[in-house]
Amino acid sequence: MSATRSEAAVRARGVAAYVELLKPITWFAPMWAFGCGVVSGGGASPSGWLGVAAGIALAGPLVCGTSQAANDWFDRHVDAINEPDRPIPSGRVPGRGGLYLAIGWTLLSALVAAALGPFVLAASVIGLALAWAYSAPPVRLKMNGWWGNSAVAVCYEGLPWVTGAAVVQGSLPSAHVFAIAALYSIGAHGIMTLNDFKSVLGDSSQGIRTLPVQLGVVRAGHVACLFMSIPQVVVVALLFAWGRPVHAAAVAALLAAQVLLMARLLKSPRERAPWYNATGTTLYVAGMMISAFALAASSIHAG
Repeated sequence: MSATRSEAAVRARGVAAYVELLKPITWFAPMWAFGCGVVSGGGASPSGWLGVAAGIALAGPLVCGTSQAANDWFDRHVDAINEPDRPIPSGRVPGRGGLYLAIGWTLLSALVAAALGPFVLAASVIGLALAWAYSAPPVRLKMNGWWGNSAVAVCYEGLPWVTGAAVVQGSLPSAHVFAIAALYSIGAHGIMTLNDFKSVLGDSSQGIRTLPVQLGVVRAGHVACLFMSIPQVVVVALLFAWGRPVHAAAVAALLAAQVLLMARLLKSPRERAPWYNATGTTLYVAGMMISAFALAASSIHAG
């Protein structure tokens, strides 16, 4: 009996290591963006919630999970320096297990996307291609922070947003939806830069030219704040122009609060990036949902 329990415990630890490789904590961003897309598309009918649930699973555990597994596999040498306790460098996911998981999750993601319709499949294929291009040679977009952060921002914000709208509308979303999704994707480029501060030493030693490596921590912090702020200014202007002044004012108030937090962030970007992610980024994603409700107005869709 004790041997059986021991074997079960070993299997459980193995499964836990593979789940850790998919990084559930990272699923929130694309799932939230997908939810914003659903809201901006007018919401789902009672009969359409199964498709919405499948889409949320596609955006988070599947496509985002694929990107995380692929990234950890191709980053295993860098992680051995920066974060040696991760599943692959620590040996908890042995051999080529991480690579096989990424490949299997890619195929599963494509199957689920195909069941949700041609537009969802097309968007998912783009997202999966960017996920592999971000991490895998010879492209390896992450080697340059400008390109790598752009790819992640699109996958985390823009693609899930327009996909969510397409799922509930059953058609290509409006130009207004594309515009707001694109602006929040640009802003997410700055959020991705904040995540690079923690690994400057390892990235520099491996030739990964993140923005903190290229520009230095202080300048990269200023660039990140500009990327996060300017698109939101444009969002506010568009919402006013589209006749949604209450929503515009709410997003403007959230942006003003973010600017105050940014002032503190810039005094010590490397140390305070996690703090800002827990405060300023929360206000950023709240603004996304407010903008989604603004887009849901019939006057905007009719325009």
